[in-house]
Amino acid sequence: MKFTKMQGIGNDYVYVNCFEETVKEPEQVARMVSNRHFGIGSDGLILICPSKVADCRMRMFNEDGSEGSMCGNGIRCVGKYVYDHGIVNRLSITVETLGGIKTLMMEEEGGEVVSVQVDMGVPRLASQLPEKITVEQKELEFVGIDVGNPHAVYFCQEIDGLDLERIGPAFEHHPRFPGRVNTEFVQIVDREHIRMRVWERGSGETYACGTGATACAVAAMMMGLAEDTVKVQLKGGELRIHWNRETCHVFMTGPAVEVFHGEILVKTEREK
Repeated sequence: MKFTKMQGIGNDYVYVNCFEETVKEPEQVARMVSNRHFGIGSDGLILICPSKVADCRMRMFNEDGSEGSMCGNGIRCVGKYVYDHGIVNRLSITVETLGGIKTLMMEEEGGEVVSVQVDMGVPRLASQLPEKITVEQKELEFVGIDVGNPHAVYFCQEIDGLDLERIGPAFEHHPRFPGRVNTEFVQIVDREHIRMRVWERGSGETYACGTGATACAVAAMMMGLAEDTVKVQLKGGELRIHWNRETCHVFMTGPAVEVFHGEILVKTEREK
């Protein structure tokens, strides 16, 4: 199987061009290639496929093999891939996802895409603002927002000291979220700058999460804690989030980078 390793501010995935390749049992393949000791090493697998309703279709699988509905950093890299590799020749494209059709505007330098703006659509409140929850015998408040996939945003005084490897699973698998949830821990620096750490369902703590950055920025804006344009600082880098209140659409802008490409022998359980 031919693949390309790409990353958006440290949120890294293995990409397969399914205009040319066929991937059988992608859930198993995702678990295999994501392993950082026995595979390629990534936060998951993304398939770039033909679409009948958009320029291409993105299928995204987490590290544990579960299929996700949307990935903000992943979709920026999809945009870069299809432009840089000649699948499309326009800097404005549409991508079909399980979270809806997303429109991408790309910026290129020297014939290669370096930055991508994604129209994340209209965020939907998934709970009252805010909602109380009890985790590890502590009563907390969160803002539930759906931006193509579900997020629970928690505002904290500081985030560096959080032991996410210990507490993350308790948030992800809480009975309040029967389908599991992506969890963001957010620190407000000022009205134009916020910091966040993320525990992604199916992957654990990652260096970045584009949908998570979008969710926490919108939550801060709704709570009156931030302006309508903010910089979100994650472990892997920075994203810019803008909320157009007239149209209610949210836009995420950030880099997309191709790391390397290669081939790997893939054998599913049926083929072993």
